[in-house]
Amino acid sequence: MKQQGAIVWLTGLSSVGKTTIANGVAQELQKQNYQTELLDGDIVRTHLSQELGFSKQDRDINVRRIGFVANLLSRNGIIAIVAAISPYRAVRDELKKTTNNFIEIYVHAPLAVCESRDVKGLYALARDGKIKNFTGISDPYEAPLNPDIICQTDKFTVEQCVNQVLDYLEYLGIIFSENNLFASI
Repeated sequence: MKQQGAIVWLTGLSSVGKTTIANGVAQELQKQNYQTELLDGDIVRTHLSQELGFSKQDRDINVRRIGFVANLLSRNGIIAIVAAISPYRAVRDELKKTTNNFIEIYVHAPLAVCESRDVKGLYALARDGKIKNFTGISDPYEAPLNPDIICQTDKFTVEQCVNQVLDYLEYLGIIFSENNLFASI
């Protein structure tokens, strides 16, 4: 059976756990021999969007670029897992309309929890005015109105959030559990 592609898009504030969950999902899918590609927002920005700043326009361009790459992967049967703040709802909604199998996952925890997890100290720098346009502090984050999944990282473990995503992918028929007798048909 040919693997079905999908875009698993994790959105949320900095230090909320997007990359950690994305890595967990990718690892579990790879164990089950699914072809995946992880597109981490920080890494993509370094290599694909390094000339962009953090204005709304530049952030929208960056998210569209990530979406374009994810869509190329997805339509070729790869499960593209994206971990990117992607703060503006309109661009995420645009991607939902222009791509197939777009699954929006809102990774959420209160701002105070995200700040307490911030090992890079970015929130403190933003509060001191040393980082401009920082999402959640001096720039808005527009939470999804109807995400497919909400992973509450302040209430659930990484493993529980990863399983929540995997269960949803199975529910959609994008993946089949190893226990599913029909997976090999």
